Amino acid sequence: MKNKNIIFVSFLILIFSSFFQINADQIINFDVTEIEIKEKGNLLIGKNRGNISINDDSNIESNAFIYDKSKNIITFSGDVISVDKKNDIKIYSNLVLFDNNIKIISSYGKTKVLISSKYTLNTEDLVFDKNNMSITSKKKTSIIDNFNNYYSFEKFVYSINDEILKASNITLKNNINDEINSDNFFFKNGFFDLKNQNFKTDSTKIKFSKNIFGNKDNDPRLYAVSAYKKDNITNLNKAVFTSCKKNDDCPPWSLSANKITHDRNKKRLIYDDAVLQIYNFPVMYFPKFFHPDPSVERQSGFLTPSFNKSNITGTSFGLPYYLVLSENKDVTISPTIFNNNTVLIQNEYRIKGEKSLFTGDLGYVNDYKPSSDNRQTKNINHFFAKYTLDLKFPNFIRSNFSTKLERTNNDTYLKIFESNLINKKNLPSDENILSSEMKLELENNDYSLQTGISIYENLQMNKTDRFQYILPYYNFTKNYYENVPLGYINFESKGDNNLSNTNVLKSKILNSINYKTYNFYSQNGFVNNFGLYFKNLNTMGKNDEIYKSSVQSKIMGLAEFNSDLPMSKIEETSINTFTPKISLKLNPSDMQNYSTTTAKINNSTLYDVNRLGIYDNFESGNSLTYGFEFKKEDADNLNRYFSLNLGTVYRLTSEKDIPKSSTLDKKKSNYFGLIETKWDDILEFNYDFSIDSKLKNIEYNSVNVDINKNNFFSSLNYIKEKGIIGNENVIEGTIGYNIDKNNNLKFGTRRNKKIGLTEYYDLIYEYRNDCLTAGIKYKKLFYSDRDVKPSENLMFSVTIFPITSINQNFLSK
Repeated sequence: MKNKNIIFVSFLILIFSSFFQINADQIINFDVTEIEIKEKGNLLIGKNRGNISINDDSNIESNAFIYDKSKNIITFSGDVISVDKKNDIKIYSNLVLFDNNIKIISSYGKTKVLISSKYTLNTEDLVFDKNNMSITSKKKTSIIDNFNNYYSFEKFVYSINDEILKASNITLKNNINDEINSDNFFFKNGFFDLKNQNFKTDSTKIKFSKNIFGNKDNDPRLYAVSAYKKDNITNLNKAVFTSCKKNDDCPPWSLSANKITHDRNKKRLIYDDAVLQIYNFPVMYFPKFFHPDPSVERQSGFLTPSFNKSNITGTSFGLPYYLVLSENKDVTISPTIFNNNTVLIQNEYRIKGEKSLFTGDLGYVNDYKPSSDNRQTKNINHFFAKYTLDLKFPNFIRSNFSTKLERTNNDTYLKIFESNLINKKNLPSDENILSSEMKLELENNDYSLQTGISIYENLQMNKTDRFQYILPYYNFTKNYYENVPLGYINFESKGDNNLSNTNVLKSKILNSINYKTYNFYSQNGFVNNFGLYFKNLNTMGKNDEIYKSSVQSKIMGLAEFNSDLPMSKIEETSINTFTPKISLKLNPSDMQNYSTTTAKINNSTLYDVNRLGIYDNFESGNSLTYGFEFKKEDADNLNRYFSLNLGTVYRLTSEKDIPKSSTLDKKKSNYFGLIETKWDDILEFNYDFSIDSKLKNIEYNSVNVDINKNNFFSSLNYIKEKGIIGNENVIEGTIGYNIDKNNNLKFGTRRNKKIGLTEYYDLIYEYRNDCLTAGIKYKKLFYSDRDVKPSENLMFSVTIFPITSINQNFLSK
């Protein structure tokens, strides 16, 4: 009978959705599937999921509930969803208690809260105080806001109306979707205005992204006693910054300041009373300075200062300033002051267009007195400029126009001031050669074309003969692969006007057609290929030893046949390969007289068509090149091997027009050999040699040896020439020892044995880690070059990454 009454009452509730008026302004409405009434109506038990609404502004849905009417408390269980419609708050939990007397919702266990579509909160054992509009918990909690900021903390109070969070042991990541580039903030205690992204904290630690300065080994971090952020300005009090990798000891360098201000509006870091320390030892004090924050790609401000000392220019200090002129224009102004009243100003100006880039580098030195000129001081300068334009021609893989200008009014300018020029990427690749040019490059799937003009200035030559003008030049190439039997055809046309040594003019146009077969294999294992090469050379010269003053036209041809016979023997511990080689070259035409031209042959180029390096002529006569290649490899490790290559050239008659230095002009040339051996990364040995045809004299030696064993390393380069090949005789070597992973000692020297002169000694001790490099370098220079005199220097250098570099001479003679 009792069960029948329960079912009947449940049916009525299902039909009518019962409600109770608790007081004059509090109505609870039940919308449930099944309800059981106990204890004379003071206890209501809901089952099979339903929801309860309170005054139409709050709604709680769950699988079951118990309403204790006498205590005015409702307990919800099973997939509980609590919705505060007025404040747009949703609470998800498995067990919730609602105390209607004090308007508090308490969750037990894991809880998720969505607040105003702005914040997602994950916690445990949460308390939602509807009277004070606050959310609290003593358990570990996280919040993700709609800016992808991630907060993790303990023991918090969140004010819903003010959007203020008070918490302890806070971790903040400023981009949860990009862990690699996100900065991590750690606070002991703090208040956070989530709405305005402001905060006030005590003990603060900031770990910046590891690659923020482009070095993944860094651990850039900043610690402060307290921090305060308002309106995009963050103040850090008693702060210490370093970029060094974390270890158990003090960092190699650190920068401490009484206050660091991060102005996000100006994207600037400002330091007050800053001290630079190296291993906790103070080395430099800055009353106040600023620089762009790490997120800035372009912003006006001072760059890294530099300190230097030279036996020629004396002590100097440089402080570059970067100035943004517009969205696509900027300039770097780099003044350097010397202790002898000389001032160097280097200005680098850049304009970047949608398809173009212009860089202009202008340097000016006042009151410089060269040692080669005792009369008076003078002003010297340089100007380097580059311009590139992507023409974006349709149907072309590449279509570029570029121009370059390099000028200086002092021959030794680059040698003297190179260490003081802060922007070095614009400097010429060779300090003795200045080049200027205009060039057009076109390339598509069918052909490529280069054309332009070039001017070269050799600063080591006298004023009248130092310039070489190539106006204009062109190079056109096209390859044919389709419908070519057994191989491919290459067509090339090139030409230029070349004016050098004041009045020596050479003009030429060279057209070449080359046919070469693919490799074909005989039944006996021979690997063969065949080539036919034709040149049409048109020349005219003035005051030139080779080109005549009248127009000359010549057709030349060369046929080439190459054959190899690779033979291998595989043993248990090694793989042995022996390859005899021949190359037959037939040239029925003559060549111009290049007998006095320097052409050095080695085994690596011995079988090439243009082994003489003369592109406008073929090697005259008929020749047979023969030799062999032998290689022995470790069967288990191909990084261990020994090889010997040897070859020579034989011809029926001598050829007087072939360069004598090559020895290919004789009936029997020198023997050209190459010995190579490698043993893992421990030893690498290369010996290039040339022996006369009678096997009596070694006329060319080139030895390169690299040794790395444990902490010891050494390299040796030796070249010796004699006889018709040349007279160079130079030995250069480096030997060093890695004391540990951070410290090494290295000694280097170069001796010109031809004149019996040691050119320099270098002795270097270096300490290096991820953020600091320091070294002591002793260098003795024995040769002179006008203003560059023999010198002896003992220099200390330190680079604090990414703050500054300091170079200081203790001894300068």
